[in-house]
Amino acid sequence: MSPATDPDSRPTLGLIGYGDFGRLTARNLEPWFQVLAHDPAARDAEGGVHLADLATVAACPVVVLAVPVEALAVTLTAIEPHLQPGALVLDVGSVKVGPARLMADRLPVHVEAVGTHPLFGPQSARDGIAGLRIAICPVRGDRTARRVAAFCRHALKLKVFLVSPEDHDREAAVVQGLTHLISRVLLAMEPLPTRMTTASFERIMQAVEMVRYDSPAVFRAIERDNPFAAEVRNRFFDLAAQARADLDG
Repeated sequence: MSPATDPDSRPTLGLIGYGDFGRLTARNLEPWFQVLAHDPAARDAEGGVHLADLATVAACPVVVLAVPVEALAVTLTAIEPHLQPGALVLDVGSVKVGPARLMADRLPVHVEAVGTHPLFGPQSARDGIAGLRIAICPVRGDRTARRVAAFCRHALKLKVFLVSPEDHDREAAVVQGLTHLISRVLLAMEPLPTRMTTASFERIMQAVEMVRYDSPAVFRAIERDNPFAAEVRNRFFDLAAQARADLDG
């Protein structure tokens, strides 16, 4: 699958949220779509992206919600009157159970919905997204989710995981939950050694750098909005306490 040779022949995509991740999303989708973005905080747009009002953006045939998980409910309420029959709405949040339920409950019945979680961010995708991972979660039927998965696989060259919201959050509670938790602790311990380091320490610090500039909303979503995160976090703390007790003893 190749980008459209005639830019004017591309379908229109509405992007709500034009922060760091929204801009990353726009850059990678712009070859296939005419991207209209809405974000009250945005003052400029990059490349071929155009800023527009919420109603115009929400009326596009494809609408991507690149907003914090905690802002998803109010965003769905705001766009609901403007969504067109047959439109496809996708979110890109770090958790999927809650957002999938919100989209299923609040979006009009004439709208299709798919949950996505790109397993990368502006730092890890600075050299391109080809070969990186994305989770696709059906919200209203598997057929639409499979279409989205096919586009991500063939057009964007991503490694796609088609999973339920529950399976996604169960694994993400470990993969993301522990990574961000440990990184947050190490960031609080700075300055850390940079001279006599080992390869294993440097790899840990690479992980820290990838999440260093994530917003507090991302950390809250990963740790508070994932229904499986507390169990994983408590087990980690219990094992850390046991290790401390063993060392003190």
